[in-house]
Amino acid sequence: MTATIAFRELTGGAGQTSVMSASPGPDLAGHGYSELEFAASGIARRFVDRPDGELDGVDPAPFTTRILVRRPDAAQFNGHVVVEWFNVSSGADSAPEYTYVAKELVRSGTAYVGISAQYTGIAGGRDSVDLETTGAGTAGVQGDSLEAKDPERYAGLHHPGDGYSYDMFGSIAQALRDNDSEYHPLAGLDVRWVIAAGESQSAMALTTYVNRIAQKHGAIDAALIHSRPLGQLPLGERGKPIDISPAYAGPPHPIRSDATTPAFVVQTETDVLTDFRYIEARQPDTDVFRAWEVAGTSHADLVQIGEYEDLLGCPQPVNRGQQVFVLRAALAHLREWIENGTPPPTSAPLDVDVTAASPRYARDDVGNVLGGVRTPCVDAPTEVLSGVVTGDVPRICVLFGSTTPLSDDELSTRYPTHADYLRTYEASTDDAIARGVISPADRDEVLADARPGPLTA
Repeated sequence: MTATIAFRELTGGAGQTSVMSASPGPDLAGHGYSELEFAASGIARRFVDRPDGELDGVDPAPFTTRILVRRPDAAQFNGHVVVEWFNVSSGADSAPEYTYVAKELVRSGTAYVGISAQYTGIAGGRDSVDLETTGAGTAGVQGDSLEAKDPERYAGLHHPGDGYSYDMFGSIAQALRDNDSEYHPLAGLDVRWVIAAGESQSAMALTTYVNRIAQKHGAIDAALIHSRPLGQLPLGERGKPIDISPAYAGPPHPIRSDATTPAFVVQTETDVLTDFRYIEARQPDTDVFRAWEVAGTSHADLVQIGEYEDLLGCPQPVNRGQQVFVLRAALAHLREWIENGTPPPTSAPLDVDVTAASPRYARDDVGNVLGGVRTPCVDAPTEVLSGVVTGDVPRICVLFGSTTPLSDDELSTRYPTHADYLRTYEASTDDAIARGVISPADRDEVLADARPGPLTA
């Protein structure tokens, strides 16, 4: 596609970018990065189905949306740009994928661009967490528009509706390569590869984009699709946010078998079962598709909520699994895949008993799920880490999973001494690195994440 996008730096007002986050992320300036915000303006089309199953682009409409740019110095830049489809499930833009992979971005010299692709990110909207329970209902707090939050900074932003989101996202992604102008957000960087990324509702959108639009656009080189359900988002309409219920209702939408855009799907326990039901969309790995299902993980976790965990009001501590390290490794593999043709390692799926009345996980002797991508916290366990929460709890607690410490007796039986635990944990860490599901660069951080609990040194 040929995209004509005009960029204008956003300054003034409160002097801060408006993207929800409970995690401060790495020190960008200390890593030679700068953070800038731009308005991106152009003409987009919405897509409608044709009788033959293909798409037509109709009703061109102008838009002016917001992008957030975190870019390294030219000398550090590795040629890759990760473009995140901002998540709007909170009623405002958030960047969950950046939260998970930020350290991998800055240590590798990868540029980052977050795009306010959806209507709610610009116009504001309701928290859709309850909506994600069954795909129906209203919920949460009404989020303000960006302009209402900071009129001086965000005046003039306009989104024509989520039917246009796919074309807006692709047009901006394509325009990031055409950076000859000194006013371009990535001016001076030799952009060679663009990786789309999105989590949860954004993963639903990217599933649709990869399956139906990406090959027509030719704007992205690969996609990191994180925590999707069985289905995909519909095409959307003019002038309003998209209805996400079809993504939960199905039918299943695997990544199309004739796709040419490499897609890496990373799933948690919550996503494979519960009402996400990704198990129904499982598909084999190919030369352009990988799926990792990560044991001991949930749709959201402590990495996302940080010090604000208590505000969730959940009856148990939220999931403290190590998907953050797996996602960093996945991004590093995805870069190698499109740059050098080296595919990511494969992994067995999570072990699900499909003979039961409803599918359920097979678990080890302490209660952690078997199979899938293994990390030290499940292979050298001191806790039961779950992505499946049952009982009468708020939806947000279902999404954040749970952590249950093992009893003192269980710990002392498994690890006679503190040193025994640390040896087991270190061996598991090195095994995960050897299997390629944790990056060598994260070894020290993973070792520091050991959880001996009451075991005494």
